[in-house]
Amino acid sequence: MSGARTPPRFVPTLTTVLEMPPEAATAPPASGDPAPFVPSFPPTPPAPVALADAVALHPREQLSDEAAFRLEEQLLHRVLQRIDLSLEERLSDAVSAAVQEQLDAMVPRLRAEIEGVLRTLVIESLAQELSDSTGSVPASGPRGFS
Repeated sequence: MSGARTPPRFVPTLTTVLEMPPEAATAPPASGDPAPFVPSFPPTPPAPVALADAVALHPREQLSDEAAFRLEEQLLHRVLQRIDLSLEERLSDAVSAAVQEQLDAMVPRLRAEIEGVLRTLVIESLAQELSDSTGSVPASGPRGFS
């Protein structure tokens, strides 16, 4: 068994390492209680990023309307890709189940219909065979057959 394993694709992976400013790491808290860590991020202009390199934005950053629109489009595209992957499989399963249900309901009716047709064919064939071999039509046989 090897030590290096590839994690499943749904496990989140670290894509960006954020450096903490040295003054934030060494500054002691003012009171006896430890202060919550709030990182300070320098303002950066939004740059076009590839989908694989996208990271979450800090809540303090404001996006322009154009950048927000691009972000929404990227998110929509990713969601539709995920839906598309499972939609075909789920639709196929649903259609298969519905077809199987209809077939299960049709089998008894088909059997009854086939049994009736076969019974009629056997009776007609037997009556014809008896009339051909004896030269007369049986009294209980069907009428009007040539």
